[in-house]
Amino acid sequence: MTSGDSAGGAARAAGDKIEQVGGKAQRSGVYRGLVTVGLIAYGVVHLLIAWIAGQLAWGRTNEKASQQGALEELASKPFGGVLLWVVAVGLFALVVWQLVEATVGHRDKQGKDRVGKQLSSLGRAAVYLAIGVSAAMMATGSSSGGNEKSATARLMAAPFGRILVAGVGLVILAIGVRHLYKAATAKFTDDLTSGVGSGTIVLGRVGYAAKGVALGIVGALFGWAALAHDSRKAGGLDPALRMLRDQPYGRVLLTMTALGIAAFGVYCFVWSRNAKH
Repeated sequence: MTSGDSAGGAARAAGDKIEQVGGKAQRSGVYRGLVTVGLIAYGVVHLLIAWIAGQLAWGRTNEKASQQGALEELASKPFGGVLLWVVAVGLFALVVWQLVEATVGHRDKQGKDRVGKQLSSLGRAAVYLAIGVSAAMMATGSSSGGNEKSATARLMAAPFGRILVAGVGLVILAIGVRHLYKAATAKFTDDLTSGVGSGTIVLGRVGYAAKGVALGIVGALFGWAALAHDSRKAGGLDPALRMLRDQPYGRVLLTMTALGIAAFGVYCFVWSRNAKH
């Protein structure tokens, strides 16, 4: 046996061991319970975003219609610090879930399909981590108060900054298009166990469509900032929703988007009970 064969055998053995450990974790009741709590927390964040967006549509608030604004709204409630920690722990549990899925999950897929699913899990882990870190920082009173525009300004100032900002915009736009595709084809049901009802399908379609539109606007803002070489034109979800409000029939459009984001929040509650591990 050559050293190459030996190394290959060791790598396969290590891979099998990881698969076994990951499979055992996926069957753990504690693991499943944490995923359930995490998806519920994710749903709550979206319901709060929808609530703020709905008020924004009719000029009743100056709060940010974004994850940051949702966390600030949560912090203002009784026992807000405790609630923020629940959200943070839940989102960190989702990070672990998606990292496990990225390494040993999606075994019902093969080849490129499985790789695509694993990359999608890594992307989700990054999103969950960002929200979880924000919640934890706010719970400890150490939130930096930074925003998307200042981060974009730093990125723009880097070498090839305009290209980097344009690249970020394209990635966000692609995610938005992917959400719209999921809404049109109901591909989100791949994340669910069998037996979900038609109501769940409707919630998923409406929710993913609303998020797709919002993310599409965010991606376009980053592209605009890159073309104009002006980081002030970029922004996250809150500027995107405010831009939507300022369009003809914008209040109606933003209200519909808020309802769609709320539908995604409710969908997350259903997802928490039917998540495919």
